[in-house]
Formats: sequence, structure tokens, C-alpha cells
Amino acid sequence: MKATLTENQPGGLARARARRVLPGFGLTLGVTLGYLGLLVLLPLAALFLKASGMSWEEFTKAATNERALASYRVTFGSALMAAGVNAVMGTWMAWVLVRYRFPGRRLLDALVDFPFALPTAVGGLTLANLFAAKGWLGRWLEPMGLKVAYAPAGIVVALVFIGLPFVVRSLQPVLEDIDREVEEAAATLGAGRLRTFAQVIFPVLLPSILTGFSLALARAIGEYGSVIFIAPKRSEIASQLIWYRLEEYDYAGAMAIAVVMLAASFVLLAGVNMAERWASRFQR
Repeated sequence: MKATLTENQPGGLARARARRVLPGFGLTLGVTLGYLGLLVLLPLAALFLKASGMSWEEFTKAATNERALASYRVTFGSALMAAGVNAVMGTWMAWVLVRYRFPGRRLLDALVDFPFALPTAVGGLTLANLFAAKGWLGRWLEPMGLKVAYAPAGIVVALVFIGLPFVVRSLQPVLEDIDREVEEAAATLGAGRLRTFAQVIFPVLLPSILTGFSLALARAIGEYGSVIFIAPKRSEIASQLIWYRLEEYDYAGAMAIAVVMLAASFVLLAGVNMAERWASRFQR
């Protein structure tokens, strides 16, 4: 009787349907929040709690010494460069995989996910051997003055390797959903290929490009396994320095660097997400 009365009231039927859209909403939401809190929020809270035991002077000394600042520059500089390269080349690859049909296309599409399946340490070791002075590519590049293995460029190459799938997989569904008739209409109105891409296709792709860029950037900032085998000894990324601090039993120093990396990553990704929202509004 109550359910019938509620549905007969103005707006009651809409509210009743809204409640029935997701059965067990309270239970599923509780499980989701509990799972997220246990795996994400609790470790982050423990990190900040551990770092709060240090005085401000101790924290700034551990987090802003010359070696730590150098690791921040290498980490964020290499990550931004690698994410930028992936944003361009990932868009190119996604376009080829979606728009063209050619022999071996499915194999090439499967190879895009290879960095996901390959352990990062194995990937770093393979890249180091490939670009070494006597490697298949290094023997041709180093005589031209292009040193990759055990050089700063090697860090960027490793980060490009592990971040490329994020951009390609973010763009493929969007490219598949773009209506070809829109492009044909632009062509009938006299727009060339470059203008059609710039004014019709690119605005639709921009939010997905920014999404793939942010995912690749986040992955690159936290990378460790693939970098240690190809990076030069004098160029440390932040995750390497954290490991070295732990080996030295300097837990406070490791926590301080981890907190700085966490805060900087959060600010950086928040900025990218704001740009993605702006691009989505611009698209509408």
C-alpha cells in the first residue's frame, strides 16, 4: 500500500525508479568505500602519519637537499617528456589501428599491450641491451652521437615504453565512435584534410588525449623497475633515491621524499584533470 501511494504522488514514480536503478546501492557503496579506504586511503594516511613525526626542519632538510632536488628534476622532467612523446605517437598509432586495414593489424594491436604483460625489469634490461654500445640499435646510434643506454635519454625511452599503451587504449574507442559522415560533410563544404582534422576530429579527441597523457604521466612518475637498468649512475629518479634511503636505514628521509612526490603528483594530475574538463566543455 505504501509503495502504491508513493508512486501515485507527484514525482513518486520517478523517485521509486531511481531507487530501483541499482539494487543494493547502500551495500555496494559501503563495500566500495571500504575497499578503497583499505587499499588506498589507509596506506596514504600511514605515510603522512609517519612523516608527521618529523620536525619541519628535519622534513625540509631531508626533502630539499641537493640530491633530492636533482632526483625531482630528473623524475618529473623525464616523465613529462615521455608523456608528451606518447601523446603524439600514441594518437598516431591509434589512428592507424582504427582507420586502416592491413596485414598484421591485429598483431600490431596486440603488441601495444605488451608493456602491460612484460615485467618492467625485463623491459628495462631488454632496452639497455638493445641501446648499449654493442646492441642492435646502439651500435648505429652511438657513432652518430646519440647515446641512449646509461644516459638521461635512456630514462625517457624506458618511460615511453611503459606509458604508450595508456594513450593508445584511451583513444581507440573514441576514434571508433567518430561518425565518418561528419568528415564527409566537412569535405563537401570545402575543408581540406588538415582543416578537417584540426577543426572536426581533434576537438573530439582532445579530452581522450589528455586522459592518456595523464595516465602515462602518472605511470612514469612512479616507475622504477625499467629505469634502473638503463639510467646513468649519476641520474637518480625519486623512486631510486627512496630505495637507497631505505637501504641506508634512513626511513625518515625516505618518507619525506615520498610525501613530496605524492603531493607533487597530486597537484600535477589535478591540473591535467582540470585541463581535461576544460577540453570537454570546449568540445560541447
